[in-house]
Amino acid sequence: MIDVWIARHVLSVVLACTTVVCPKTHATDLVTPPMLETTPAAGIRVRQTAPEYQGTDVYHSLYLPVDWTPGGNHPILVEYTGNRFPPGKGSGEVKDASLGYGISGGRQFIWIVMPYIESDLRRNTVNWWGDRQATIDYCKTNLPRICRQFGGDSDNVIFCGFSRGALGVSYIGLADDEIASMWKAGVTHDHFDGQRTWNYPYSDRSSALKRLHRLEGRPMLVCGSGNEYLKGHPRLAAFTFMPVAVAQIYNIPEGPVLHSHTDRWMHRDSPQRQQLRRWVQQVVDE
Repeated sequence: MIDVWIARHVLSVVLACTTVVCPKTHATDLVTPPMLETTPAAGIRVRQTAPEYQGTDVYHSLYLPVDWTPGGNHPILVEYTGNRFPPGKGSGEVKDASLGYGISGGRQFIWIVMPYIESDLRRNTVNWWGDRQATIDYCKTNLPRICRQFGGDSDNVIFCGFSRGALGVSYIGLADDEIASMWKAGVTHDHFDGQRTWNYPYSDRSSALKRLHRLEGRPMLVCGSGNEYLKGHPRLAAFTFMPVAVAQIYNIPEGPVLHSHTDRWMHRDSPQRQQLRRWVQQVVDE
């Protein structure tokens, strides 16, 4: 009972902070719900450990929207986080992801933040991919499970990610035909698979283009920087490119936004946020 009371109290505070002045934020900035260890419920974000990883520190987070109802059919946002990024106080942790909440505003979408699993299979990794195959398999197992348990619409899954997560939309989400078949569209911010060669296997452009062929023309909203090369490959996907000048949205450093390389830019109303939300709604409605 105490857990339920705490969860409801946190929900009331979070919802209030989306409409009134909250400490250290703009008057109408969104506030990402804290991750709690409690039973999933509408408007609550919880930590979950998959059955295959019981007894480890591997986990994902699950947020059910404020308008969630049992037996519903809700679209899904699957998010992958950025790397640990000290200049912006980015932790690289599942619990600190924010992009998906900015996209939905807490409504309509079930929001899942998937882990990257460390090579020891005992914890999440905050930098790069850990055991890439374990990370891929985790999503392939748990996304259908969450859809079944909580009324997720498996035909309306949008992958999204910031920085490492923007790379991961392709590097993880297009790693093989099975995982590529699970999503309808993608949203990335700052970086894109194949932009450059990174210090991990198969990050080169040739390998990235092989993955990107699995898009098969699906919609991709590519935000921020690190994506210019895609304009030379228009047949891969229905690309929409959207520059985002974070420094014009926030007076950096401001509140929790300490650096322009951030997944929180969607937490403040802006023409870019409005455009992104219209794009996402159009994808869901098609």
